[in-house]
Amino acid sequence: MDRLTAARVFVEVVERGNQTAAAEHLEMSRAMVSRYLGELESWIGARLLHRTTRKLSLTGLGEELLPRCRAMLELADELQDAGQRASDDLSGTLRIASSQSFAQAWLARAVAAFVERHPRVAIDLQVSNLAVNLVEERIDLAVRITNQLDPNLIARRLATCHSVLCAAPSYLARHGTPQQPQELSQHNCLTYAYFGHSLWQFERDGEPLGIAVGGTISANESTVLLEATLAGAGISLQPLYSVAPLLRAGRLQALLPHYRVEALGIHALYGSRRQMLPALRALLDFLAARLQADPDWDQLLTQA
Repeated sequence: MDRLTAARVFVEVVERGNQTAAAEHLEMSRAMVSRYLGELESWIGARLLHRTTRKLSLTGLGEELLPRCRAMLELADELQDAGQRASDDLSGTLRIASSQSFAQAWLARAVAAFVERHPRVAIDLQVSNLAVNLVEERIDLAVRITNQLDPNLIARRLATCHSVLCAAPSYLARHGTPQQPQELSQHNCLTYAYFGHSLWQFERDGEPLGIAVGGTISANESTVLLEATLAGAGISLQPLYSVAPLLRAGRLQALLPHYRVEALGIHALYGSRRQMLPALRALLDFLAARLQADPDWDQLLTQA
């Protein structure tokens, strides 16, 4: 738990009179404010606030600790101001969460370029496909590829992730090449647990089409399915950032070129705009600019 942020949330809730007003002022979600309050009370071991549907009031301990929290925040702001005056360089450690495939294919090189530019910043990259709790895991930024966002977090869309249906030439030589999406039911389709596990979504001329698929291999990590696809095990949906070089090299073949696979958003998720560290704000801007220019995802789609 970020105890300094939790103390700031506590003070703002008291001063604003309720969690909703505090959330708006801090530019957090209301759920995040409630979570910080709960974490703070759990750490202290006692309630600080009486909560009812109509009003909010301090407990005896809350009244005792409120001025101490205010003094602590004032000191923290003074220390931060002194640090900023002493150096214009970004610094600090940022914990970033990402899926394995995106971290390997793109994010690791991007953060390497960022820390080379800002050597006083350290990146702790947490790789997992699970949707981690940003507060409990002390995650500053989660990069997720999805169209289903957590309403309790603030999201910034960085780019669009296109996917491609593909198979190895060896598989197609044995089983033939599907010409229509409906033919996928006759093929061994390798499915990804977090994206269309049994129903793949396509679009042609603005018309959506969902196809039920199945096969002998499923996984919760797309890189595992990629290796199985390269081995000729079946057909899979893969993010373009992972397979574009393999398509160009002929190790994989794109299928159903006239049908577009559902695109997903690449989002940066974080808990608060107001409490964002300067290094995190700079990293966000850096990642957004790099995704737009290096590479151009739509251009990759036409070249793959």
